[in-house]
Amino acid sequence: MATTKDYKDFIIEELNLLDNITCKPMMGEYLLYYNGVLFGGIYDNRLLVKMVSSNKKYDMKESIPYEKAKPMYLVSDVDDKELLKNIVLDTYNDLKK
Repeated sequence: MATTKDYKDFIIEELNLLDNITCKPMMGEYLLYYNGVLFGGIYDNRLLVKMVSSNKKYDMKESIPYEKAKPMYLVSDVDDKELLKNIVLDTYNDLKK
């Protein structure tokens, strides 16, 4: 099942505490970037972020975005904008190292 445009728009709105979020379509799903760094994506109407050491503290469940992909963390509380901001910033800071 591909991600709906409505869900994509909802996630982008929930991430509005951060500047420089970009979203690129990919085969019915969406890749998410912060300051040009790929930190996650929206797959089957689920927000997933890359697994890095600094975002383990959020106790998110592992999830597979698509067949044969590496596991990522599923962000289940997408209604908490401050939490989303912190998850993205922690993920981004680990990835840009």
